[in-house]
Amino acid sequence: MMAENSNELKVIYMGTPDFAVPPLEAMIRAGYDIRLVVTQPDRPKGRGKKTQPTPVKELAERNGIRVLQPARIKENEEFLGELREADPDIIIVAAYGKILPKAILDLPRLGCVNIHASLLPRFRGAAPIQRCIIEGDEKTGVTLMYMAEGMDTGDMIARSETEVSRKNAGELTGELSVLGAELLLEYLPRIAAGEVNAEKQDDRLATYAPMVEKSEGKLDFSGDAYALERMIRGLSPSPGTFTDYRGQRMKVRKAEVQESGAHETPGTVLSADEHGIAVACGSHILLITELQMPGKKPMEVADFLRGNAVTPGEILGQ
Repeated sequence: MMAENSNELKVIYMGTPDFAVPPLEAMIRAGYDIRLVVTQPDRPKGRGKKTQPTPVKELAERNGIRVLQPARIKENEEFLGELREADPDIIIVAAYGKILPKAILDLPRLGCVNIHASLLPRFRGAAPIQRCIIEGDEKTGVTLMYMAEGMDTGDMIARSETEVSRKNAGELTGELSVLGAELLLEYLPRIAAGEVNAEKQDDRLATYAPMVEKSEGKLDFSGDAYALERMIRGLSPSPGTFTDYRGQRMKVRKAEVQESGAHETPGTVLSADEHGIAVACGSHILLITELQMPGKKPMEVADFLRGNAVTPGEILGQ
């Protein structure tokens, strides 16, 4: 029987990282009946490798919501029994981190709805925010979608766009998570009332966003400086980009592109001053403006140069 109003929907929420926090916060504030939160197991993080709860778990526990953290969800009858006992009308998913099996997809009467951080069908997969920056897309957004057995292949309920501009992955993640929360609150009543006309995705337009590997962060200065600058933003703040500097790993946190060309070997330092470290690339020049050395905090290049020498002519990345 349909609830008298959408706030009486019985909800299970599945999510893990910071991206998944604003939608859960929004539903809590709106008074939805969140029966259960499912998130990834606690894992070691940081330099001390101390086990820490997921951001979604922290929020749920602060609000007295029961949390489950199964190591696996496929062929897990105990976990499936817990979901059935919660008797959800709908399951909301945001960056949970695992593909839901058919037994879970079929459980709620209103289906499973996912907040995906791209304008589907572009960038299905694990790292849509990073990939849209790296690929140089001018726009991205979030898609509210019904979940199907394929990877991000379900019918689209609604989308919301934003400009990529010069945002890094962390900044864009924060913006898209808020857009996703707003979209979810707008459409949940319509989903509950059966008033959604979902749109099928055009599989011919689909592209994929594979998970980011740490090894992708090694900067290859033989490439184009614009592509390197996008890589720096796309992998910031994590896992980050880096190059070798006098036998140490230098993380490159921020950079700009200088249009003028350089004929020196890629990786050659052209200048190093308060404006940054100018490095020759395969095309154009990359100006490093913020970096981080091992065991140190991120710093502006101007601050780094006060205690360290970077000599024009030396080559980064060797």
